[in-house]
Amino acid sequence: MGRNNQRGRAAKARDRARARTSGSSGAPAKAAAFDRSAPVVDEPPPPVREQVSRWVGVAFEALEVSYAGHADAACDQIVGLAGTPHGRRVVTATLTELLAAHVEEAWRRGWQPIDLYRYGTRQLGADVQPVVADALAHQLRGYARGTVAHRWPAQLGEIDASVWWAADTDHVNARAMVSTGGLLLLVPLVIRLAHLLARLPRLELHDPIPGTAHPQAPRADDVESVDARILSRVRALLAKAESTTFEAEAETFTAGAQALMARHSIDAAMLAAGSATAGQAQGRRVWVDRPYEPPKVLLLDVVATANRCRTVWSKELGFVTVIGFWADLEATETIFTSLLVQATHAVRDQGSRSTRYGQSRTRSFRQSFLTAYAQRVGERLRDVTDEETASAVSRESSPDSGPGSELVRVLGARAQAVDDTVSELFPALRTRSLGSTTDAEGWHAGRRAADAAALFGQGHVLPE
Repeated sequence: MGRNNQRGRAAKARDRARARTSGSSGAPAKAAAFDRSAPVVDEPPPPVREQVSRWVGVAFEALEVSYAGHADAACDQIVGLAGTPHGRRVVTATLTELLAAHVEEAWRRGWQPIDLYRYGTRQLGADVQPVVADALAHQLRGYARGTVAHRWPAQLGEIDASVWWAADTDHVNARAMVSTGGLLLLVPLVIRLAHLLARLPRLELHDPIPGTAHPQAPRADDVESVDARILSRVRALLAKAESTTFEAEAETFTAGAQALMARHSIDAAMLAAGSATAGQAQGRRVWVDRPYEPPKVLLLDVVATANRCRTVWSKELGFVTVIGFWADLEATETIFTSLLVQATHAVRDQGSRSTRYGQSRTRSFRQSFLTAYAQRVGERLRDVTDEETASAVSRESSPDSGPGSELVRVLGARAQAVDDTVSELFPALRTRSLGSTTDAEGWHAGRRAADAAALFGQGHVLPE
């Protein structure tokens, strides 16, 4: 039944394609075919731009019904229109404008540059990455830097997106010139990317859309921005954790990084509380790659919790929204990225597994390993944060005000602000467990990998 429906949809797509490509409506064409006395009129073909737009529509309709062959045929027609210098200029310019329009609409739907890059890669594969990067760089160069959210240029730098093509051409033509397959392979990528962008859902708006940011407006996160020297030390510690082959050393370096960020978070909270520009809880998307997404999301969640943030997983799209204050978001993303590298190395070192009957159980072993690793790492990171918080409360204590009452009040207010922001952004939120395991050996191995050494206690000197 499903195959018959697919054939029916494909037949309808072919009929629509014939209707689009015919020069006149069905009835006049039929009459002319049987009226041999009618004069033959040679009508000029439509302009190239009009033909490109028509074939783009045909390709979109074919992709809507998952008829890839017909979409490819439409793309071949577009490539054929680029057979002359004039035709090529019109084809590539039209496709560039097509991408620009859909990228612009994506901004209005809440998508950021890194979101489009990661989602495009997730859905269409790595081949589309340079096409996405070019489209993003092209679209953002039309805005004054001060009117673009301050995180967006950094996101372009992260994916190496820049305007590298000459001023007298467009990025589709330039990319085709340096690509092995030329337009023959590039046009299908552009069409599929444009179709993907056209179907994007609406997301929560975390930043102002390009052109609407206020360059002179004070930003609350400026008060809480992570000191460059602290962040440098944190990254140095995490780099050592990633490079060492000894689990005990990795645990120690990671704990040191968490302790540094926890101290800074407390300092930033107190500084913001006494500032006229008080910080606000906000959201940041962190993309999680396949495979083993649930334990990776769990790892992100436990790191976020240790840094006073909350997480919301958009499973179908492939990202987690982390909600918290600026310094805590920086700590969460930085430490999670490093721990994910460490966990990946650790699980690969375990090798493959099979049952006594020779069937592979590597996937269930690794799923259980990573889940146990995440849960135990979360416990230990929270211990570090609790120690640093208790130490700070003790330092704030006085006979008049009691045991660190101001710090306790500030941290409590920030926790409530995070909860309120989560409720505002995700009013229909559902809670689910990510900690299920099916392989006992993998569970215990992951627990041991995360529990290899004692963490830093109060009074320890952090390694430089």
